[in-house]
Amino acid sequence: MIPGAGPLPRCPPCERSRPMPMRLPRAAGFAVASAALVLVFVSAGSPIPLYNTYRAQDGLTDADLSVVTAVYLSMAAVSLLVLGRLSDHLGRRAVGLAALVSSAVGLVLLLDVDGVGELAAGRAFQGLATGLASSALGAYVVDTAPPRRPWLPAVVTGASPMLGIPLGALLSGALVDHGPAPRQLTFVVVGVLLAVVAVLLALGPETVPPGAGRARGAAASLRPRVLVPAGARRPLLAMAGLILATWSVGGFYQAFGPSIAEVELGSTAALTAGAVFASFTVLAFLGGPLTARVPAHRALQAGMLAYAVCMAGVLWALHAGATGAFLVVSLVAGVTQGVAQTGGMQ
Repeated sequence: MIPGAGPLPRCPPCERSRPMPMRLPRAAGFAVASAALVLVFVSAGSPIPLYNTYRAQDGLTDADLSVVTAVYLSMAAVSLLVLGRLSDHLGRRAVGLAALVSSAVGLVLLLDVDGVGELAAGRAFQGLATGLASSALGAYVVDTAPPRRPWLPAVVTGASPMLGIPLGALLSGALVDHGPAPRQLTFVVVGVLLAVVAVLLALGPETVPPGAGRARGAAASLRPRVLVPAGARRPLLAMAGLILATWSVGGFYQAFGPSIAEVELGSTAALTAGAVFASFTVLAFLGGPLTARVPAHRALQAGMLAYAVCMAGVLWALHAGATGAFLVVSLVAGVTQGVAQTGGMQ
């Protein structure tokens, strides 16, 4: 000690020895967030090819499957509307992890389906997960995206549901047809993937800075706010009609795609059921590239007209029992809905 000087300041032992938490670099965080977002939608598509199994073995009816689909879509919509801003206050990682947990809970409930109650409960948690993931993980993708590729976040967030859900249905159909324990294997595989991604997401960087009043702000964010910019009422009404038309038909494919595959197209394969559902959504992401140089109102008009024509083609193919034509027209319908939705959003 220097004569006349006071004692040296002491560093608390906890500050000297506390290890810094390991965090993934920003680029890895972007990759993990993108994978987590896609995987939540893969999980949401995984039960669909099993609907025929539930009908045959558990006595579920088409009306039951309609209710289950309505529960899933309603939970997704409510989650987006009410919980969409929650990650702005609680953090992207925390709410993103909640989405993964909700998806995993849904899979656990689906492991032992013997009636409409278990199926509806599992789909409710999966719907909640898709809403949470769309907002929190979608924002995390935007926050961690490479600055030199400003177009990449829009591609990832826009394509995730359109690719993830049909991919989950196709994966599930293949495992149901060719794997052991057909009623459980898909959910176990997807659940393991969710667990791996959850661990990696927990190690990612948090992009929402901590601050005082987070709980108060989170509670306030649960009150939905609807703001319509000046002059946007007519386009908004057109977009609302388009969303209603595409969501309702998407719900039809989800609830009745397996029944269509068996009754109208003569196939009992789960993979065919998955393909029937996937045909309506898997190419919707092409709407963005196809409308890159087209005025937004023209894309919306052309997409809606072509979509209506495709719906007429779908009805004809079902009436004629033409499997190939049905799948082709459904694929084209998916492209047209992507064109119309891209134009409407612009």
